[in-house]
Amino acid sequence: MQVDLYTEITCPWCIVGHHRLDKVLAERFPNLVVDIRQHPVVLLPDAPAGGLYIPDLLRSRYGVTDPKIAFARPEGEARASGFDLDLGRQLWTYPTQAAHALILAAAGRNTQHRLAVAITDAYFIEAKDISDADVLADIAADYGFDRDQASAIALDPAQHHRAEEEAIKSADAGVRSVPHFVFGGSIAINGGRTEDEIAAAIQAAAGAIPL
Repeated sequence: MQVDLYTEITCPWCIVGHHRLDKVLAERFPNLVVDIRQHPVVLLPDAPAGGLYIPDLLRSRYGVTDPKIAFARPEGEARASGFDLDLGRQLWTYPTQAAHALILAAAGRNTQHRLAVAITDAYFIEAKDISDADVLADIAADYGFDRDQASAIALDPAQHHRAEEEAIKSADAGVRSVPHFVFGGSIAINGGRTEDEIAAAIQAAAGAIPL
């Protein structure tokens, strides 16, 4: 089954979605062969190179004065799925074009989804600056890339532009909320879905695939 997954690296619901998808597939569909294809969504296309301080962003954009209020629900959903997520570890959001470019370059290497998860985990759990080419190269070296090759991709403005163009295609395809899942090309769900909802969508898509 083809699974098209639209995510933004710095979206807390996307790390929850990544982990829930992998958990559901491993625990409930261990014999289902899946091809997970990652598609970029860029939520802050003009984020400065030095990043944005998330408490300031929450205050200016959403009127949230206590970040813990915004953090509570995704943290709770992560715990419900058995993994620790402390959003207070990472209080900066960074440009994501370089990370998306590297993930796009991993298409066809059989490592793309695992690389996307690793970059997202490095951002949230290890509080890494995932706009830094050296950080990305260190991660990508474990997922089929030569370190110098990965660094070159992360630093290439043309590759950043490609990621931005693909993000535009995601928006044109109707992606308005992330994570956005499309199972088997037919069943689409988005947002902070439960494990049961993800499993139901996979089951529905599997039933729709002709034998």
